[in-house]
Amino acid sequence: MPTNLPDRDLGFETRSIHAGQLPDPTTGAVIPPVYLTSTYAQEQVGLTKGFEYSRTGNPTRTMLEENIASLEGGTHGLAFASGMAAITTLLLTLKPGDHVVLGDDVYGGTYRLLDRTLRGYGITFTLADMTQPDAVEAAITQATKMLWAETPTNPLMKVLDIRALADIAEAHGTRLVVDNTFASPYLQRPLEHGAHIVVHSATKYLGGHSDVVLGLLVTSDDDVHQQVAFNQNSVGAVPGPLDCFLVQRGIKTLAVRMREHSANAQKIAEYLEAHPAVARVYFPGLASDPGYPLAQRQMRLPGGMLSFTIRGGEEAARAFVSCTRLFTLAESLGGVESLIEHPGAMTHASLAGSPIEIGPDLIRLSVGIESADDLLQDLEDAFNAI
Repeated sequence: MPTNLPDRDLGFETRSIHAGQLPDPTTGAVIPPVYLTSTYAQEQVGLTKGFEYSRTGNPTRTMLEENIASLEGGTHGLAFASGMAAITTLLLTLKPGDHVVLGDDVYGGTYRLLDRTLRGYGITFTLADMTQPDAVEAAITQATKMLWAETPTNPLMKVLDIRALADIAEAHGTRLVVDNTFASPYLQRPLEHGAHIVVHSATKYLGGHSDVVLGLLVTSDDDVHQQVAFNQNSVGAVPGPLDCFLVQRGIKTLAVRMREHSANAQKIAEYLEAHPAVARVYFPGLASDPGYPLAQRQMRLPGGMLSFTIRGGEEAARAFVSCTRLFTLAESLGGVESLIEHPGAMTHASLAGSPIEIGPDLIRLSVGIESADDLLQDLEDAFNAI
């Protein structure tokens, strides 16, 4: 937190704008400059002003890292070239023989990394339904070093009890990692519920405008920070300063955007739940959803992501996602514009043949902040077109 801010607890919206963001001391610029430099002058050998080389550290990156640490309620933030770079750099703190318990409904890229890349380096994993504590307990071995959770999950929107998972991790001497991409720190702060590490694809809600790729990690564990910071520098998967600037700019409006995303998604989920062509809606803001009671306790709002299954199977699903006009058929999520996708053929195609089943009739929506009435009409037009 910048030293010129009031010495008291500040609201999320205030910290989004000001944490890590001191006006430029040289010019007085309210928005700090972007430090487009690869190296830094040294007054003597080893005598620096805190920076030596921009792979190791850059002032623009540092400002973003301080900001996300404040928003997540942690003490250390680290930025990476992508969400997968953050995940990879964290998992590289593991050693051959180490084991991870992985949620059975995770982003396809996370599964692919563990299954097709890190398995070859002796790191193993077991899938578990993390809505069931007994299943998590049963998956833990003496070699388990991490429990890896997403909540809400991608793409089935399961809500996981972070406190219960943290208690299990504590009992077994392992660490709980929570991918908080879908919720963002405005809706949910996993560290407050006992998680040890939080990761984000900042490409999504934190950036918020579909114009940057970046990853973030937050922890209050000094040992974890030291290990991951070492890897951040040695592996080198760091973001450029312009990318850091874009994410920081996006974060300033995060609270406002998340409220609109959630409000629009709530209206769309209720519309879909009542539609005769829809078999099921996955959205923790619906009272009929299994995760609704937990979401009410753990999250500020249910968020802007939802999935649904359409009657008519894969053929109907593929036809539907090709018929919308405001909902753009595209991968990714969390931007101001609404997106639609077919997870089985797009973001989760790498799960084909794995134990994780993504139904061919499943459609995922990233609900933007357009007029809700316009979005509802776009969906209605698509239903009428198939």
